[in-house]
Amino acid sequence: MTGPSSESQYVTFSLDNEVFAVPVSVVREILDHEDAFRIPHGPDYLLGLRDVRGQGVPVIDLRLRLGMTKTQKTHNTRALVLDVPIDGKTLTLGLVADRVYEVVPFRNDEIEGAPDIGVRWPSDYISGVVRRNGAFVVIVDLARLFSTSEVAMMGTANRLAATA
Repeated sequence: MTGPSSESQYVTFSLDNEVFAVPVSVVREILDHEDAFRIPHGPDYLLGLRDVRGQGVPVIDLRLRLGMTKTQKTHNTRALVLDVPIDGKTLTLGLVADRVYEVVPFRNDEIEGAPDIGVRWPSDYISGVVRRNGAFVVIVDLARLFSTSEVAMMGTANRLAATA
């Protein structure tokens, strides 16, 4: 039998036909998707701010951030509200997902590293890949997904929301 220290819990979600996962420890809540208050001059993947229990939270279209097409809102579209530890601080943000599935335990020994395809490509946001039900689940390293300048920009968005 596998001990609790040899597995971790993840929330799985989809973007297009691909399945991704983030550690359950960073997920604060999962909400229905609502349009966000647009912030002028933000990057295209920053949809804007959303009020989450009195806090202005930057909302990211993860599909756009990963170079995919823009999310098309459906009745399954959700926003994962995350508290991501980055450089000793906690960045609260919302990630838009096409669909959220479930909380799943992955054994640490079944998590593979990011695939090496022999050329440079921006894969440093992948902390691992798990085979599940004949397909792959990509585990996203949220701290690596955003550069220092992006984190600073989202921190500014949080401060703007707090003063509004």
